[in-house]
Amino acid sequence: MFDISRIERPGFAPQRSVVMARDGMVATSQLLAAEAGVQILKQGGNALDAAIATSLALSVVEPMSTGIGGDAFLLYRRAADGRIYGVNGSGRCPEHLTLEALRARGIDGIPTRGLPSVTVPGAIDAFSEVLERHGTMSLADVLEPAIHYASEGFPVSEIIATQWQINAPLLAQYPSSASTYLPDGKAPRAGEVHGQPNLAKTLKLLAAEGRDAFYQGDIARRIVEFSQENGGFFSLADFANHTTTWVEPISTDYRGHTVLELPPNGQGITALLALNVLEGFDLAAMDYGSPEYYHLLIEATKQAFADRSRYIADPDHAALPIEGLLSKAYAAERRQGLRADRAHDYIPGEPVSFSNTVYVSCVDKDRNVVSLTHSLFMGFGSGVVAGDTGICLQNRGAGFVADPSHPNALAPGKRPFHTIIPAMILKDGQPWLCYGVMGGDMQAQGHVQVGVNMIDFGMNVQEAIEAPRYRIMGGRTVRLERAIAPEIRRRLEAMGHDIEPLETIPPGPQYGGGQGILIDHERGVLHGGSDPRKDGCAIGY
Repeated sequence: MFDISRIERPGFAPQRSVVMARDGMVATSQLLAAEAGVQILKQGGNALDAAIATSLALSVVEPMSTGIGGDAFLLYRRAADGRIYGVNGSGRCPEHLTLEALRARGIDGIPTRGLPSVTVPGAIDAFSEVLERHGTMSLADVLEPAIHYASEGFPVSEIIATQWQINAPLLAQYPSSASTYLPDGKAPRAGEVHGQPNLAKTLKLLAAEGRDAFYQGDIARRIVEFSQENGGFFSLADFANHTTTWVEPISTDYRGHTVLELPPNGQGITALLALNVLEGFDLAAMDYGSPEYYHLLIEATKQAFADRSRYIADPDHAALPIEGLLSKAYAAERRQGLRADRAHDYIPGEPVSFSNTVYVSCVDKDRNVVSLTHSLFMGFGSGVVAGDTGICLQNRGAGFVADPSHPNALAPGKRPFHTIIPAMILKDGQPWLCYGVMGGDMQAQGHVQVGVNMIDFGMNVQEAIEAPRYRIMGGRTVRLERAIAPEIRRRLEAMGHDIEPLETIPPGPQYGGGQGILIDHERGVLHGGSDPRKDGCAIGY
C-alpha cells in the first residue's frame, strides 16, 4: 500500500480515514443528504433508489450546486446480470433560442447567466425513468427527504455557506432568487437554518403527480409563463418534447483496469484520452508529486482538453470520431508530441473516424453500483428562480459556442457540451471503484488524478481523493493547490508552465470535490472516501 506520508508537502496529511462497511454505502458532498440515502438503503431500497434520494436531498441542502432545474447523468451496474447502463439526462436548447434571436436582443456570443442561458431541465425525467425501469421505490418515496428539508429547513454547513455567500451578488439581481435564497437580503451563514417553502410545495406536487407534472402539467406551465414574462425562450413544447437518452458507456483499458465514462455530449472522454497517453509512461517508477510527475499529467491533460474543445458535441447533431479518439494508436501519436521536459501548447489531433455539481456514489448489499452527477452548472446555474416554483434554473446553454460551423454551436433542440461525468473502474470485469470529482472543467482532470493515485500508486480511496491537485486553466496556465511545495512550483515554471500565484486565485472551490467507493469483493467490504474540500462524507452500515 502506498504511504501517503512520504509526500513531502508542508502541512499536508490526510484529514480523514477510509470509511468501511459491508451492507451498503453512500458517499456525497453533504452529510444530511448522505444520511438520507443510507436510510433508503436500510428501508430496503436499492442503490438507485438511494442515489436518487441523496441527489434530490442535495437539491435542497446544496442549492448552489444542484437542483431539479438541472441535468443528471448516471452510470449504473446492475448486479442481477452484471450489465452496466448509461443514462444521459441532459436537456436541450429551447426551440426559440437561436444565435439570431440573441443578436436581435443585442447579445453577442453565448450568455453565461440569466434566462437566455437556460436549457430544459433533464434531471427529473432521468430519475423517473431510472426508478421505473430499475428502482424498487417510487419517485414520491425518494422525494421524502428533500421535501422534509425544504419544508422544515436545514442547518447550512460551512463550505456550502461560503459558496452561497460568493454567489449572493448574482442572486440579488433577480427578485425571485433573492426571496428564495437571501433571507433578510443576505446569504445564510454556517449554522443558520434555511427553508424553501415554495420548493417544498413544488416537490410535494411532483411526488403526488409524478414526472408529467414537471414536463406537461402545472410545474411546466409556471416555468414557461415565468420565462416568457421575463425575457426567456421556453415554450410548453420544449418541456413536452423532452426525453432521456439511454447510452452505452465508453471505456479504455488503463493498466488492466477498465475505466468507464459516458459518451458525449459529456466530457468523460477527456479523462480517457489523458489516461491513454499516460499509459505509455512508467508513472509508478517516478517520485510521486515530483515536478516531472506533475508535468506529464498536466501535459497529457492539456492534450485531452484540446481534443475536448474540438470534438465534443451532441452526437445526434454531429459525427464524432469517438472510436478514433479512444484508439491506442491515436494515443501513441499524441504521446509523440509530448516532451518530458518542457511545457507546450497543443492543438486538436486528427483521429481516424470509425460532453458547480454534486456527485453521489452508492453501493447496496447486492452490489448494485450507482455513479451519479447532478448539476446546475455554475453556482446557482442561471441565477434565476422560476417565480414561485422555488426551482433554480440551470445555465447549461453556456456550454454552447457561437461559431455556427462548430459541432457544438447553439441551435434549437441540441444538447450542449456538458461537464458533468460520473465514472466507474472495473477490475477483472467486476466493479472496483465507483467515483467522481465535481467542479466544471476540474471533473475530467480529477478523474485522471484520482485514478492514477489508486492504480499507479496504490493509494486507498481516501488518500487518492485528498491528495494535492493541479488544475489546467487554458494555454500553459496551471493552478496548483497550496499543499504543493514552493520548490515544485518553481521547477514547473522553469519547464515553461505558467503557474498562477496563489494570491491571485479567486475565492471559492478551485480543485473540485470528490467521493468514491471501492468494492473489495473478496472480503465483502466497501471502502468509502469523501473530499475534505466539501462538506460531505461517506456513510455505510
